[in-house]
Amino acid sequence: MEDVEILNLWKSYNKRLQESLVLSRKNTEEITKLKAQSFLTSMRPRKQFTLWVGIIWVGLIDLLIVKLFFIASPFFIISMGIQVLLTKVAIVVYLYQLMLLRQTDVSEPILATQERIARLRSSTLWVTRLLFLQLPAWTTFFLSAKMFMISNVWLILLPVVITAIFTYAAIWLFLNIKYENRHKKWFRLIFSGKEWDPMMRSMELLDQISEYKKEA
Repeated sequence: MEDVEILNLWKSYNKRLQESLVLSRKNTEEITKLKAQSFLTSMRPRKQFTLWVGIIWVGLIDLLIVKLFFIASPFFIISMGIQVLLTKVAIVVYLYQLMLLRQTDVSEPILATQERIARLRSSTLWVTRLLFLQLPAWTTFFLSAKMFMISNVWLILLPVVITAIFTYAAIWLFLNIKYENRHKKWFRLIFSGKEWDPMMRSMELLDQISEYKKEA
């Protein structure tokens, strides 16, 4: 009789232990999800601020181009046109990212959330690559045809060399800003802050949840 009672007690204890483990795992998962949601939510104010700054900037440059179109240097019109066009593309991307952040809910299936964050990460890389293509435009907007009529070769060569360097840098960054380079120092220098770190942290947390589920 004692053996039966001991066996029953052991079964009862084992059952309670399993229930406790399940509850603990569930609580850990929920807490991890809340942390991930908090990281993603923290990204929205910065993106909203950047979006509004971009909209104001585009409005001012568009107005400036229209007013100076017939009197400004072609270098200015073309340079500012390129700059404002790329900024408009960035604005569209930021709107898309805000939509993704608004739609992301960590209470939904993990795979769906991970897929949205992957799209957010991909669009962040792309918009940064596009914005770096603006670099050459910042070295040419002040040029004029008169400058190239000057007999001083150095005054002509200097802006050409500077533009060439900025163009090379823009193309290099456009080609090399990739997720697989995330551990390199130059990449971390560019992508460190409230628009990147919270996203990566939330991805790590969701990966942890996926591992919990696999172990379970």
